[in-house]
Amino acid sequence: MSDILLSRLLGPSFHALARDVFRHGHTHYDLSGGRGSLKSSTVSLLVPLLLIQNPDAHALVLRKVANTIRDSVYAQYAWAIGELGMGHLWRAMKAPLEFVYRPTGQKIMFRGADDPMKIKSIKVPFGYIAVTHFEEKDQFAGRGEIRTILQSTMRGGGAFWNFESYNPPISRDNWANLDSLEVREDRLLHRSCYLDAPREWLGEQFLAEAEHLKRLNEKSYRHEYLGEPVGTGSEVFENLRPQAIDPEAAARVDRILRGVDWGFFPDPWAFNAVYYDAARQTLYIMEEMTAFRKGNQETTELLKAAGLSRGDTIVADSAEPKSIADYNRYGLRCLGAGKGPGSVGYSMKWLQSLKAIVIDPQKCPDTWREFSQYQYERTRDGEIISGYPDANNHHIDAVRYATERVWRRPGSQGGPAPRAAGILDE
Repeated sequence: MSDILLSRLLGPSFHALARDVFRHGHTHYDLSGGRGSLKSSTVSLLVPLLLIQNPDAHALVLRKVANTIRDSVYAQYAWAIGELGMGHLWRAMKAPLEFVYRPTGQKIMFRGADDPMKIKSIKVPFGYIAVTHFEEKDQFAGRGEIRTILQSTMRGGGAFWNFESYNPPISRDNWANLDSLEVREDRLLHRSCYLDAPREWLGEQFLAEAEHLKRLNEKSYRHEYLGEPVGTGSEVFENLRPQAIDPEAAARVDRILRGVDWGFFPDPWAFNAVYYDAARQTLYIMEEMTAFRKGNQETTELLKAAGLSRGDTIVADSAEPKSIADYNRYGLRCLGAGKGPGSVGYSMKWLQSLKAIVIDPQKCPDTWREFSQYQYERTRDGEIISGYPDANNHHIDAVRYATERVWRRPGSQGGPAPRAAGILDE
């Protein structure tokens, strides 16, 4: 199939992912998104083509429960094969559910994970299972269950592709949401929503329903249509937005704010660089460093290696004046945070009041983990307690110190800030 034809079938936001798949840039592909995001249709279009390009490969498509397959993912693959113009080349089998490529006998097999023994006993007539697709990843019983299945399938071959597609559950603490934040060099993360799809593909009624829910209940809209895990009710920060930040655009920003929270062990030393767009009330957390058991001179060298010099101001926890003096003596410009009574509550409320706190989970995984998992304390009866727990908040503190010059200003809007095209344009 020509690249031109495939590009017409794939949503524009998936073109780069498809190129990566066909050159085997990664082994694992994590695709998340809300309704109409095209993630499942994309995988169903790519898998048959992968098999055709790899004559000894077979594919296994899984859902948690077997009886949900026929009318969902099996029908999705039937649609995809038809769209590819290859209906005459694939034989549709109903018992068991399979598509068989007529020229070679390669199979796309469909199974439920509710019977793991049947998965272990799968045999292919030749070659090996090179491709797996876990549809509705969040319905599986954790990464352990998926790992067990992959241990049975990823053997006896050279190249493997594993696709995991899902709508993010509403809670940020759901295992599927947390799992997608784990950094792996062999995994590519792709997030999409219906706004990335051509309007004519979705239809006017779909768009009307989305806009109606947006007006009626914005939080439900963000979860169902934008694919955002909008919280459980106890999260301190309900304005988080996971988003990759273009490095070239980030390099053009000329008003970077930097903060440090001191630590050694067991608490980490934490550094963050952020940018605040006052016009949009959006904070972009662009860089992080985390270190254990390193002294002030060692962390100074880490910062210098990252390009910082005496011309870059760092605001740090004023509780350690000696550490601040050390940084200045070692060639950095470090100031102590003003702190004072009520400063924690004031700065936290300012962060909570922003329209968005944008964090790149791949580039700043520790910062994302702290912000996304930071919750109000609860009583034994499950009631939420007011106040901010002083635990697992080292990068949160570094961000508070970095932005002190902004949130201490009257009005807490920070005044005008320069635009950074590519970061701010949505």
